[in-house]
Amino acid sequence: MSDTITLDTLRRSFDDPESVTVLPPVHPGEILREDFMTPLGLTADTVARALHLPRSRIERIIEQEIGISADTALRLARYFRTSHMFWLNLQIRFESETALAEIGAELERIEPVRDAAA
Repeated sequence: MSDTITLDTLRRSFDDPESVTVLPPVHPGEILREDFMTPLGLTADTVARALHLPRSRIERIIEQEIGISADTALRLARYFRTSHMFWLNLQIRFESETALAEIGAELERIEPVRDAAA
């Protein structure tokens, strides 16, 4: 038995929907906590003070109780030297994927508008 994977086998694995593991959407608070705060040894209090925000807001974000607003995204971007759109895109993706999971079947029942040129 060979341990070599052929290109065709690899392609088929991408086409097989049963081989795909669907992961839950990632909350931006998890990214903030795991990719920024923990590696840098930062506490919610430290980040909140630096951002001039209440500690409870940062705690609620990293506990995934609330999302990231445009105001918070701008502050996080400045502090962590990222783009504010990085934080907003994380939030939008989380909200979109969560909503799609909730209302996906209902969306399928919506008939798209006919093309005006047809």
